[in-house]
Amino acid sequence: MLYPWQADDWQRLNRERERLPNAWLFTGAAGIGKLAFAEHLAASLLCEAPRPDHAACGQCEACRWFAHGSHPDFRRLTPHSDDEDEAKEGKPVRKLPVIKIEAVREVIDFAHLTAHRAGRRIVLVEPAEALNPAAANALLKILEEPPAEVLFLLVAHAPQRLLPTIKSRCRAFPLTAPNETEALAWLEAAGVENARTELAHYGGTPLFEHDAALAKLRRQFLDGLARPTLADAIQLAEQLDRHKLPLALPLDWLQKWLHDLAGLRLAGQLRYYPDHQAALAALAARADVALLMGCYQSLTRLAPYGQHTLNTRLQLEALLMDYMNVFAARSAAR
Repeated sequence: MLYPWQADDWQRLNRERERLPNAWLFTGAAGIGKLAFAEHLAASLLCEAPRPDHAACGQCEACRWFAHGSHPDFRRLTPHSDDEDEAKEGKPVRKLPVIKIEAVREVIDFAHLTAHRAGRRIVLVEPAEALNPAAANALLKILEEPPAEVLFLLVAHAPQRLLPTIKSRCRAFPLTAPNETEALAWLEAAGVENARTELAHYGGTPLFEHDAALAKLRRQFLDGLARPTLADAIQLAEQLDRHKLPLALPLDWLQKWLHDLAGLRLAGQLRYYPDHQAALAALAARADVALLMGCYQSLTRLAPYGQHTLNTRLQLEALLMDYMNVFAARSAAR
């Protein structure tokens, strides 16, 4: 499917069909529909009776196979966790979102096979930046000498993390993000509560998994951040620990809060929490900028471990102590 804001991108891509590349690289912010766009393209290229606008017909045998994830000429390359067996056994899981070389080798074998439907074969890689170094080098080799009638579709949220040589072998295709009106219309049609607040929290990108209970917990966390006291810090850490949330979630909430604090203090702007502007402005006036940047850096160093089996409560308590110190120096000086 295409999202409403992707109509112009689809027309732009269709003008390139006369000279198909060996690989396309779709880029843009996370949450704007890059994967859906790439899947829509893959379906259209495999369809046996495409529509005048090149969209898949949805009725032919190839379309039915694709819809059920069983098309013999399509492969999807996505991150795989080594710990799936441990999860089944009830053990703590440490997520490893990487694409490994074994998966790339399987795709290379697939690319050298004859197509089942006497057409092209398509490989979708998402997110491409999840390729580990060995996998990236293996993929590069086949991109340098691709078999005939094989098309690679790479989707990247952070293309700067890709090997420059991989990017140079792909035709870049940046996708358009929706404007605020389009994004709000989409969220409201989907029945998302507090659509404007949620859209701001996700940086203006509308495609996220909305969880009303989680949004309520986030609001309680932010209300606690607006009162930087020792008692509130301990209570926040205890509350989140009871809900067994992965550390990544409160890290993300706190990181965006700090971003808005710094934005208000240094440039008079905020991005993620406009509904907390008054509280943020009051805190920004009290903040020690050096300590604020130090707190942000500590959080950034911890962010890669957000899905690991760390003690969430201890990590949060330490971070929140750093956060409180941002305001302690100015308060003591009064």
